[in-house]
Formats: sequence, C-alpha cells, structure tokens
Amino acid sequence: MNTEYKATIGLEIHAELKTKTKMFCDSKNDPDEQNPNVNICPVCMAHPGTLPVINKAAVKHVLRVGKALNGKLADFTEFDRKNYFYPDIPKGYQISQYKYPLVSGGNLAGVEITRVHLEEDTATSKHDKGDHSLVDFNRAGVPLMELVTEPVVKDAEQAMMFAKELQLLLRYLGAGDANMEKGEMRVEANISVSKTDTFGTKVEVKNLNSFKIVAKAIEYEIERQIKEIESGGEILQETRGWDEAKQKTFSQRIKESSDDYRYFPDPDLPKLKISEVDEFQNLELPELPWEKRERYQIDYGIKDEDIESFVVDLELANFFESAVKDLDKEKIKLASNYVTSDLIGLQQKTDFSVYENIKPAEFAQLINMAAEGEISSRGAKDILRVMAEDGGEARKIAEEKGLFQKSDEGELKKTVEQIISENQQAADEYKAGKEASLKFLIGQGMKVTRGSANPELLQKLLVEALQK
Repeated sequence: MNTEYKATIGLEIHAELKTKTKMFCDSKNDPDEQNPNVNICPVCMAHPGTLPVINKAAVKHVLRVGKALNGKLADFTEFDRKNYFYPDIPKGYQISQYKYPLVSGGNLAGVEITRVHLEEDTATSKHDKGDHSLVDFNRAGVPLMELVTEPVVKDAEQAMMFAKELQLLLRYLGAGDANMEKGEMRVEANISVSKTDTFGTKVEVKNLNSFKIVAKAIEYEIERQIKEIESGGEILQETRGWDEAKQKTFSQRIKESSDDYRYFPDPDLPKLKISEVDEFQNLELPELPWEKRERYQIDYGIKDEDIESFVVDLELANFFESAVKDLDKEKIKLASNYVTSDLIGLQQKTDFSVYENIKPAEFAQLINMAAEGEISSRGAKDILRVMAEDGGEARKIAEEKGLFQKSDEGELKKTVEQIISENQQAADEYKAGKEASLKFLIGQGMKVTRGSANPELLQKLLVEALQK
C-alpha cells in the first residue's frame, strides 16, 4: 500500500438472532430449513390488514449485547419504516430503527461502537435460475441485529479480528450462531483513503461472507482507491460487491443516503419504554470471551494460542476445565498441549465427538501418568487415540497395550546388550564420535520394547555400556 495514504474503515455487521419465531410474527425462525416458503404467514408476507407484534426475546438479545459492549441502553426506543422497493422486501419497506436505537456507544476489541439496533431480515433472492429469479420468504422477518462501528478501523486485519470477536460474543450470549457461510452474519465495510486527516469519499463493500473475504475485499478496495486517485480519477460514493472468482470488487449501485429511505416511525408498532417491561430488567451475562482469556492466563498460565483454542470452542473449554480442576500448573500446561494438538487433531479426523468417549477424569489420569513418567509421550498419544475411538480407562488401556514404561534397570540392561550386539556398526560409530548413532540406538531400543522403555534410562544405560 502507498504509505502516503491513510485508510479509514467503518463496519456495519448484520447478525440474525436466535429466537423461536420471527421479529414481528409467530412464523418459525429456522435458518436450516431447506424447503422454500415454508416458514411464512400473512404478517411476514405483508398481506393487507395484518399487524406486526414485537418479539421481546429479540429485543432482550440486543440489550444484552449492548450491556456486554458497555454501551448506553435506551430507555425509550421505537421502530421505523425504511422505505425502498426490492423483490425481497414484501411490504415495500423494512421495519428498522433510525433515530432511537436500542444501544448507543460501546467498545469491542478496541473499536468504538456507534450504535446497535434491531430490524427484520429480508427474503432470499435466488439468481441462479437462468433467465429468471426466485424469492424464498423463509428468511423475511427474521430478527436481525445491526451493529455499526465508528470509522476508526485502520486496516483489513483489524476489521477481520473485530468481526471474529463479535461472532464469539454472539455465541457466548446465545444471541446467535453467526455462521458466515450460512449468511447468519454479514459484514459490510465503508472504506475511504486520504493523504490528510479529512476523510476521503466513502465506498461501501457489501455482503462479505467470510473472514478471509472481509480482509481480501478491504485490502483490494484500499489499493483500488489509491490507484484511482493517483491516476487522476475520482472516487464515487457507491456500493460495491466482492467477486471471489476475480478477486476484486465491482460496482453495484450509487450509494443511497438516509434521506432516500424516507424513514418515519412505524404507526403499527407501540413505542417501547424499556424500564417498564419486566422481561428487560434482568440482563444477566455469562463469562465473556475477553474475561475467559484473562482467567485462563491467570489460573492456568498456558500459551496464548492454546487459550484462543479454548475461547473459540466452548465444548473444548468445558472438557479442559473439567479435566484439569485437580491438576497443578505444570500438569495443566501438559494437558493443554495434548488437548490443543492431539485431541483437536483426533476430533477433526472423526465424524463423532471424541469428548463423548473420553471422560475428563480419565484424561486427567492420562496426564498424571505421562507427567510422572509411567508412560512415554508416544504411549500417551496411543492411549488417547484408543480412548477417543472406544472410550475406556487410561490405566487399563496402558496395561492391555503394554505401554507402561519399563524402568527396571536389570531388565533394560539385557535390552541394551541385545541392541548393541545387533547394531555393532552404529555402536562403533558412536564410539568414534558420531553422536547421531546414539539416537539411532535409542530408537532401536524403543522399537524392541514397543515404546515401553523409559527413554532417559535407556539412554543412560546405552551410554554406560558403550563407554566400557
């Protein structure tokens, strides 16, 4: 990027909320429904004479998000009509919030928040039907949270990290799954470049549906705008999309302003006084992602990358915490290594949850056995694989598989004699100063004992025998 220019980025993120029913009617809110136009009713299809009713659960979700962000929660709020005509808006307007959002201000991951408000989602247009398009109204009217940041994001990496943190927050609160590949969370970036502190012309890039695409689209658009300015061109205030095949943004339409939408309060919906609604008074929050990071650092002292594995996977974190509750810090670090490398690896290779087969207490027993030298690292991995696939007790599996480390010097001395006699050339090379030959001989010893020899003791006995 041309370092003379400064990029300014603001994000608008839409996230579908987890509720039993839609925002203003009792049609089912089911993002996994495959059949088109099943979860619909006269209200969300905008039949004449129908009246909307506010979904309190959706309002509460947004208020809890606002509390987690340390934003200012509105006491008075109302819904507005955002007027525009498009096939995926059956009413010809979208019910949204304009002047009185539910949440104002706040901060997430170091990024200041402008507002968080509630609206209804649109239907889904299908444009891959040849010479015509189809509309599926299952999504029309689903509760949709919109979060708008201040224009303070500086680069693509920060934008991507912010979106990831918001996804985590929604999942921790139970407000939404925010799966980007399903369209449950959609990111829009407002991007401008300038050589001065005065903002350049803003371009909106819409419907970025993965974290990588968020980063790629922002990086591309920054470079495009700089090249356009440098070549003497002018940046248009417009809406652009992302073409994944061509790896570039493309123009969609000239950007509308708020005046174009002719916002006005929806006459069919009552004004809300938050303090007067019982359901909105107890906004209890669970432990939040940043609180969990801090607790893991203090209580466990494990690596930052391990902590992040537990923060993003609640099932993994619950398993880990249950397993290590009676372990000391050194054993906790060992347990963390086995979980974040071996256990995650096993989970990715299977079509079932390994956590269903492995009891946390048995995993803790395995860590104790490995830490105290009863089994080798290789043996621990083998036992863990058996536990993941078939369940069982760590100690019993070690006995059945002969994986307890042999630490009997008398027995291992016989093994050492056998190794040296069968590998005389390697023994002679070690005596001649070739250190690598010792590793080879240790490997042969582990092979003969099927991994059950204590490698430190085996090395000690080999060195003693070879120095005679």
